[in-house]
Amino acid sequence: MINQSYPTIMVAVDGSSAAEKALKKAIHVTRVNSAHLIIAHIIDTRAFQSLTSYDQEMADQALRVATETLAVYQELAEENGLTNTSTVIEFGSPKHLLAEALPEKHDVSLLMMGATGMNAMERLLLGSVSQYVSRHALCDVLIVR
Repeated sequence: MINQSYPTIMVAVDGSSAAEKALKKAIHVTRVNSAHLIIAHIIDTRAFQSLTSYDQEMADQALRVATETLAVYQELAEENGLTNTSTVIEFGSPKHLLAEALPEKHDVSLLMMGATGMNAMERLLLGSVSQYVSRHALCDVLIVR
């Protein structure tokens, strides 16, 4: 029999409605598994590459917004009965960080994420993060629709 226990669950959030759905599902799955929930936000450094000069103020602002958003999400998790939660903010490529680096670093057994946080044009140009992660992740992945 396959063990389907998930002691450490990570949910990727980006402020989109798809990410909020994933968070709500992750809260439920975490509660059922009596697990640790990690709420992760990746600040995509590709957004800064189009600028002629990297602006530290933009990065600081992105970090402030992410920190505030994660605090709200963590409070929601705690209001729904979770006592073992943490948050992670990283700068870099969401694809690599979510599929490989963060699951390895935090010993994640299940990664949950929304089906998409981008519009159709962004998916066409950049590729779907959820599609990449589902193919390359080091742990089980649940895509929430």
